[in-house]
Amino acid sequence: MDPDTADRAVEPSPEWDQTAGRDASAPAPAPIRRREPAFNLPSSLVWVLAVLLVIHAVRVFLLPEDLDAELVFTFAFLPARYAMSLAVQGFAWLWSPITYSFLHGSWEHVIFNAFWMVAFGAPVVRRIGSVRFALFWCCSAVAAVALHLLLHWGEIGVVIGASGVVSGLMGAAARFVFAPSGAIDRQRAHLNPRLSIGQALANRSVLFFTGIWFVMNLLVGLGLFAIAGAETVAWEAHIGGFLFGFLLFGLFDPQPRVSVDHP
Repeated sequence: MDPDTADRAVEPSPEWDQTAGRDASAPAPAPIRRREPAFNLPSSLVWVLAVLLVIHAVRVFLLPEDLDAELVFTFAFLPARYAMSLAVQGFAWLWSPITYSFLHGSWEHVIFNAFWMVAFGAPVVRRIGSVRFALFWCCSAVAAVALHLLLHWGEIGVVIGASGVVSGLMGAAARFVFAPSGAIDRQRAHLNPRLSIGQALANRSVLFFTGIWFVMNLLVGLGLFAIAGAETVAWEAHIGGFLFGFLLFGLFDPQPRVSVDHP
Protein backbone atom coordinates (compact mmCIF):
# COMPACT_ATOMS: atom_id res chain seq x y z
CA MET A 1 0.00 0.00 0.00
CA ASP A 2 1.28 3.53 -0.80
CA PRO A 3 2.24 5.10 2.55
CA ASP A 4 1.12 8.49 1.28
CA THR A 5 -2.40 7.24 0.94
CA ALA A 6 -2.52 4.88 3.91
CA ASP A 7 -3.93 7.50 6.32
CA ARG A 8 -5.90 9.43 3.75
CA ALA A 9 -9.65 9.61 4.41
CA VAL A 10 -11.61 7.66 1.87
CA GLU A 11 -14.30 9.74 0.23
CA PRO A 12 -17.60 7.86 0.34
CA SER A 13 -19.18 7.07 -2.97
CA PRO A 14 -22.45 8.90 -3.59
CA GLU A 15 -24.02 5.53 -4.23
CA TRP A 16 -23.12 4.33 -0.72
CA ASP A 17 -25.62 4.81 2.09
CA GLN A 18 -23.49 5.14 5.20
CA THR A 19 -26.46 5.03 7.57
CA ALA A 20 -27.79 1.76 6.27
CA GLY A 21 -24.37 0.34 5.42
CA ARG A 22 -25.54 -0.76 1.99
CA ASP A 23 -25.72 0.28 -1.60
CA ALA A 24 -28.44 2.94 -1.80
CA SER A 25 -29.35 1.78 -5.27
CA ALA A 26 -30.09 -1.72 -3.98
CA PRO A 27 -33.66 -2.56 -2.92
CA ALA A 28 -34.40 -2.20 0.80
CA PRO A 29 -34.45 -5.50 2.69
CA ALA A 30 -37.86 -6.83 3.64
CA PRO A 31 -38.87 -6.01 7.25
CA ILE A 32 -38.49 -8.85 9.72
CA ARG A 33 -41.86 -10.13 10.81
CA ARG A 34 -42.17 -11.57 14.25
CA ARG A 35 -44.45 -14.55 14.30
CA GLU A 36 -46.76 -15.09 17.23
CA PRO A 37 -46.11 -18.34 19.07
CA ALA A 38 -48.55 -21.08 18.14
CA PHE A 39 -49.32 -21.72 21.81
CA ASN A 40 -49.15 -18.72 24.09
CA LEU A 41 -51.01 -19.99 27.14
CA PRO A 42 -51.14 -18.59 30.67
CA SER A 43 -48.76 -20.51 32.92
CA SER A 44 -51.49 -21.45 35.39
CA LEU A 45 -53.50 -23.07 32.59
CA VAL A 46 -50.43 -24.99 31.43
CA TRP A 47 -49.95 -26.31 34.97
CA VAL A 48 -53.57 -27.43 35.19
CA LEU A 49 -53.33 -29.25 31.87
CA ALA A 50 -50.11 -30.91 33.01
CA VAL A 51 -51.74 -32.03 36.26
CA LEU A 52 -54.69 -33.57 34.40
CA LEU A 53 -52.36 -35.48 32.06
CA VAL A 54 -50.04 -36.64 34.84
CA ILE A 55 -52.93 -37.88 37.00
CA HIS A 56 -54.35 -39.91 34.14
CA ALA A 57 -50.92 -41.26 33.17
CA VAL A 58 -50.28 -42.40 36.76
CA ARG A 59 -53.65 -44.14 36.86
CA VAL A 60 -53.12 -45.88 33.52
CA PHE A 61 -49.47 -46.87 33.77
CA LEU A 62 -48.61 -47.13 37.47
CA LEU A 63 -51.65 -48.00 39.58
CA PRO A 64 -52.93 -51.57 39.75
CA GLU A 65 -56.58 -51.98 38.85
CA ASP A 66 -57.83 -52.45 42.41
CA LEU A 67 -55.96 -49.38 43.69
CA ASP A 68 -57.23 -47.29 40.79
CA ALA A 69 -60.79 -48.39 41.52
CA GLU A 70 -60.35 -47.33 45.16
CA LEU A 71 -58.94 -43.96 44.05
CA VAL A 72 -61.90 -43.35 41.74
CA PHE A 73 -64.38 -44.31 44.46
CA THR A 74 -62.69 -41.94 46.92
CA PHE A 75 -62.34 -38.90 44.69
CA ALA A 76 -65.14 -39.24 42.11
CA PHE A 77 -68.54 -37.62 42.65
CA LEU A 78 -71.15 -40.12 43.76
CA PRO A 79 -74.76 -38.91 44.25
CA ALA A 80 -75.51 -41.83 46.57
CA ARG A 81 -73.22 -40.33 49.22
CA TYR A 82 -75.71 -37.55 49.86
CA ALA A 83 -78.66 -39.89 50.30
CA MET A 84 -77.10 -41.65 53.29
CA SER A 85 -76.15 -40.47 56.74
CA LEU A 86 -72.82 -38.65 56.83
CA ALA A 87 -72.08 -40.35 60.16
CA VAL A 88 -71.65 -43.75 58.46
CA GLN A 89 -69.18 -42.60 55.81
CA GLY A 90 -65.89 -40.76 55.47
CA PHE A 91 -65.28 -37.23 54.23
CA ALA A 92 -65.33 -37.98 50.50
CA TRP A 93 -68.67 -36.17 50.28
CA LEU A 94 -66.79 -33.00 51.21
CA TRP A 95 -63.97 -32.98 48.64
CA SER A 96 -65.41 -35.10 45.80
CA PRO A 97 -67.52 -32.23 44.33
CA ILE A 98 -64.16 -30.75 43.30
CA THR A 99 -61.72 -33.66 43.00
CA TYR A 100 -63.87 -35.51 40.46
CA SER A 101 -62.91 -32.84 37.92
CA PHE A 102 -59.28 -34.05 37.92
CA LEU A 103 -60.15 -37.62 36.94
CA HIS A 104 -61.01 -38.87 33.45
CA GLY A 105 -62.28 -42.05 31.89
CA SER A 106 -59.84 -42.34 28.98
CA TRP A 107 -57.10 -40.55 27.07
CA GLU A 108 -59.70 -39.39 24.56
CA HIS A 109 -61.72 -37.89 27.39
CA VAL A 110 -58.86 -35.92 28.95
CA ILE A 111 -57.49 -34.75 25.57
CA PHE A 112 -60.95 -33.66 24.44
CA ASN A 113 -61.37 -31.57 27.59
CA ALA A 114 -57.82 -30.17 27.30
CA PHE A 115 -58.52 -29.02 23.73
CA TRP A 116 -61.58 -27.02 24.72
CA MET A 117 -59.86 -25.73 27.85
CA VAL A 118 -57.09 -24.29 25.69
CA ALA A 119 -59.63 -22.66 23.38
CA PHE A 120 -61.90 -21.06 25.99
CA GLY A 121 -59.96 -21.28 29.22
CA ALA A 122 -57.01 -19.22 27.99
CA PRO A 123 -58.93 -15.93 27.52
CA VAL A 124 -60.72 -16.42 30.83
CA VAL A 125 -57.46 -16.99 32.72
CA ARG A 126 -55.81 -13.99 31.03
CA ARG A 127 -58.72 -11.87 32.16
CA ILE A 128 -59.23 -12.98 35.76
CA GLY A 129 -55.75 -14.20 36.77
CA SER A 130 -54.52 -17.40 38.41
CA VAL A 131 -56.08 -17.00 41.87
CA ARG A 132 -59.55 -16.22 40.55
CA PHE A 133 -59.15 -19.03 38.02
CA ALA A 134 -58.52 -21.52 40.84
CA LEU A 135 -61.61 -20.26 42.66
CA PHE A 136 -63.65 -20.34 39.45
CA TRP A 137 -62.56 -23.94 38.83
CA CYS A 138 -63.74 -25.06 42.26
CA CYS A 139 -67.05 -23.20 42.10
CA SER A 140 -67.91 -24.30 38.56
CA ALA A 141 -67.05 -27.92 39.43
CA VAL A 142 -69.45 -27.78 42.39
CA ALA A 143 -72.16 -26.06 40.35
CA ALA A 144 -71.88 -28.66 37.62
CA VAL A 145 -72.46 -31.66 39.88
CA ALA A 146 -75.04 -29.79 41.94
CA LEU A 147 -77.42 -29.88 38.97
CA HIS A 148 -76.51 -33.50 38.31
CA LEU A 149 -77.22 -34.35 41.96
CA LEU A 150 -80.59 -32.60 41.81
CA LEU A 151 -81.66 -34.74 38.86
CA HIS A 152 -80.01 -38.00 39.97
CA TRP A 153 -80.45 -38.00 43.73
CA GLY A 154 -79.18 -41.14 45.42
CA GLU A 155 -77.90 -42.85 42.26
CA ILE A 156 -74.76 -45.00 42.39
CA GLY A 157 -73.11 -44.00 39.10
CA VAL A 158 -69.91 -41.99 39.51
CA VAL A 159 -69.21 -38.67 37.79
CA ILE A 160 -65.66 -37.83 36.71
CA GLY A 161 -64.01 -35.38 34.30
CA ALA A 162 -63.35 -31.67 33.84
CA SER A 163 -66.18 -31.27 31.33
CA GLY A 164 -68.33 -29.35 33.82
CA VAL A 165 -65.50 -26.90 34.45
CA VAL A 166 -64.78 -26.59 30.73
CA SER A 167 -68.47 -25.81 30.20
CA GLY A 168 -68.21 -23.15 32.90
CA LEU A 169 -65.25 -21.59 31.09
CA MET A 170 -67.26 -21.60 27.86
CA GLY A 171 -70.16 -19.88 29.57
CA ALA A 172 -67.84 -17.28 31.06
CA ALA A 173 -66.07 -16.68 27.75
CA ALA A 174 -69.40 -16.11 26.01
CA ARG A 175 -69.78 -12.95 28.09
CA PHE A 176 -66.76 -11.19 26.57
CA VAL A 177 -64.77 -13.03 23.85
CA PHE A 178 -66.92 -12.02 20.89
CA ALA A 179 -66.17 -8.71 19.23
CA PRO A 180 -69.15 -6.73 17.83
CA SER A 181 -68.28 -8.20 14.42
CA GLY A 182 -68.64 -11.70 15.84
CA ALA A 183 -64.96 -12.55 15.41
CA ILE A 184 -62.62 -13.75 18.18
CA ASP A 185 -59.13 -12.30 18.47
CA ARG A 186 -57.29 -15.12 20.22
CA GLN A 187 -54.62 -12.91 21.80
CA ARG A 188 -56.77 -9.87 22.71
CA ALA A 189 -60.22 -11.30 23.42
CA HIS A 190 -59.67 -10.95 27.17
CA LEU A 191 -59.58 -7.16 26.77
CA ASN A 192 -63.13 -6.92 25.42
CA PRO A 193 -65.79 -5.34 27.65
CA ARG A 194 -68.01 -7.76 29.55
CA LEU A 195 -71.54 -7.90 28.23
CA SER A 196 -74.46 -7.88 30.58
CA ILE A 197 -76.62 -11.00 30.50
CA GLY A 198 -79.21 -9.11 28.44
CA GLN A 199 -76.60 -7.83 25.99
CA ALA A 200 -75.13 -11.31 25.64
CA LEU A 201 -78.55 -12.82 24.90
CA ALA A 202 -79.07 -10.13 22.24
CA ASN A 203 -75.71 -10.82 20.59
CA ARG A 204 -76.06 -13.06 17.52
CA SER A 205 -72.61 -14.58 17.91
CA VAL A 206 -73.28 -15.49 21.54
CA LEU A 207 -76.68 -16.94 20.68
CA PHE A 208 -75.25 -19.02 17.84
CA PHE A 209 -72.41 -20.32 19.99
CA THR A 210 -74.73 -21.10 22.90
CA GLY A 211 -77.26 -22.77 20.63
CA ILE A 212 -74.63 -25.05 19.09
CA TRP A 213 -73.33 -25.91 22.55
CA PHE A 214 -76.78 -26.87 23.84
CA VAL A 215 -77.54 -28.94 20.73
CA MET A 216 -74.32 -30.89 21.20
CA ASN A 217 -75.19 -31.60 24.82
CA LEU A 218 -78.70 -32.62 23.83
CA LEU A 219 -77.15 -35.15 21.44
CA VAL A 220 -74.98 -36.42 24.30
CA GLY A 221 -78.06 -36.71 26.52
CA LEU A 222 -79.88 -38.69 23.84
CA GLY A 223 -76.87 -40.98 23.41
CA LEU A 224 -76.31 -39.88 19.79
CA PHE A 225 -72.89 -38.36 20.41
CA ALA A 226 -70.19 -39.36 22.87
CA ILE A 227 -66.46 -39.28 23.41
CA ALA A 228 -64.80 -42.49 24.57
CA GLY A 229 -64.78 -42.40 28.35
CA ALA A 230 -66.88 -39.23 28.48
CA GLU A 231 -70.01 -41.16 29.32
CA THR A 232 -68.84 -41.01 32.94
CA VAL A 233 -69.58 -37.28 32.93
CA ALA A 234 -73.31 -36.56 32.73
CA TRP A 235 -74.58 -33.98 30.29
CA GLU A 236 -76.54 -32.35 33.13
CA ALA A 237 -73.21 -31.45 34.72
CA HIS A 238 -72.19 -29.73 31.49
CA ILE A 239 -75.31 -27.57 31.62
CA GLY A 240 -74.82 -26.80 35.29
CA GLY A 241 -71.27 -25.65 34.64
CA PHE A 242 -72.22 -23.57 31.59
CA LEU A 243 -75.06 -21.79 33.39
CA PHE A 244 -72.79 -21.03 36.32
CA GLY A 245 -70.10 -19.51 34.09
CA PHE A 246 -72.55 -17.55 31.96
CA LEU A 247 -74.71 -16.17 34.76
CA LEU A 248 -72.13 -15.61 37.51
CA PHE A 249 -68.92 -14.73 35.66
CA GLY A 250 -69.27 -11.12 36.79
CA LEU A 251 -68.46 -12.22 40.35
CA PHE A 252 -64.97 -13.26 39.21
CA ASP A 253 -64.30 -10.59 36.60
CA PRO A 254 -62.00 -7.83 37.93
CA GLN A 255 -62.91 -5.55 35.03
CA PRO A 256 -66.10 -3.49 35.40
CA ARG A 257 -68.83 -4.03 32.87
CA VAL A 258 -68.90 -1.46 30.10
CA SER A 259 -72.10 -0.61 28.27
CA VAL A 260 -71.83 -1.69 24.64
CA ASP A 261 -74.39 -0.93 21.97
CA HIS A 262 -74.86 -3.55 19.28
CA PRO A 263 -76.73 -2.99 16.06
